Amino acid sequence: MSEAATSFRVTVIGGDGIGPEVTAVGMDVLRTLAELRGWALALDVLDLGAERYLRDGTTFPDEVAARIAEESDAVLLGALGDPRVPGNQHARDILFGLRFGMDLYCNVRPVQCLADRLMPLKAYAAADVDFTVFRENTEGIYVGMGGHFKKGTPDEIAIQEDVNSRKGVERVIRAAFAHATRTGAGSVHMADKHNAMVHAHELWLRVFREVAAEYPELEAHHVYVDALCLYLVQDPRPFEVIVTCNLFGDIVTDLAAALQGGMGMAASANVRPPGDERGRLRGLFEPVHGSAPPLAGQDVANPFATVLTVGQLLAHLGHPHEDARLRALVQRGLAEGKCTRDVGGELGTKAVGAWVCDQLRSG
Repeated sequence: MSEAATSFRVTVIGGDGIGPEVTAVGMDVLRTLAELRGWALALDVLDLGAERYLRDGTTFPDEVAARIAEESDAVLLGALGDPRVPGNQHARDILFGLRFGMDLYCNVRPVQCLADRLMPLKAYAAADVDFTVFRENTEGIYVGMGGHFKKGTPDEIAIQEDVNSRKGVERVIRAAFAHATRTGAGSVHMADKHNAMVHAHELWLRVFREVAAEYPELEAHHVYVDALCLYLVQDPRPFEVIVTCNLFGDIVTDLAAALQGGMGMAASANVRPPGDERGRLRGLFEPVHGSAPPLAGQDVANPFATVLTVGQLLAHLGHPHEDARLRALVQRGLAEGKCTRDVGGELGTKAVGAWVCDQLRSG
């Protein structure tokens, strides 16, 4: 694919709960931009999620995975999770099939607060929150290694292994440093818990120090993850790039979402970074608010996380200016009240999406 693609195919998985509602907005934004820019856009909408699983047991067939890998430039995912599916097996198969199966080892979460009224810390303004979290995406506690012994008895033992390879740790740390250099950041923080997880996280600390030595122009800081959570709410300003393991990244980015106005403002990309572009697929792009089943069908879900996620998708397809344009529109929507109630407006999901598309058309 060329650096700035003008012809691309996006696979869309609406998923569960509010997922189909917010992905509908994302598709409208993509269609609008394709029309305005003259792009050749194909949207491949897949029937995957809880409804499909409950209907016929399908989660993420091998042939679907192969088709995505061979034919798609990106995947746009709404949300997964449904209380009718015990254990959410369908969600695990789809998410892990994409993240693990496609080796999308960097979960990249930009954390920006785009309106002062969304800033929950009384001593700070929106501009004080602007950092990116790199979460290792294919290892750690989520690989599912472990099991039960004497399950269901008073003597039950449950074991879950935290798996960290030198390759997996090094490549996400390198991606974080490369991002810091590319974006003009001055520092990288690495969060671990090597004082308790002595073997696995000593590897993180050692590799971090080795890679940091190759970037003398950047400040490299180690911080324990519990301390990081404390520091982020005491003063978020020192943080520019954070890199951490799968589990800690999951926790830290949810805390970070509170600093940007809630989960309805949180976008993410699951990618291999620039320079590691194997095959056609550039990544899985998803708002991270979850499926929120009680809100489904009420036209109240905040689509801004999806709009921002579409921006990340386009940036990875070679259009960073469109990412900046969509972020600026979201910021203006917040300022003008063209937003949903959770972030201070009165509009519904569809109306917010229509406003974004109208603004794109008006230039």
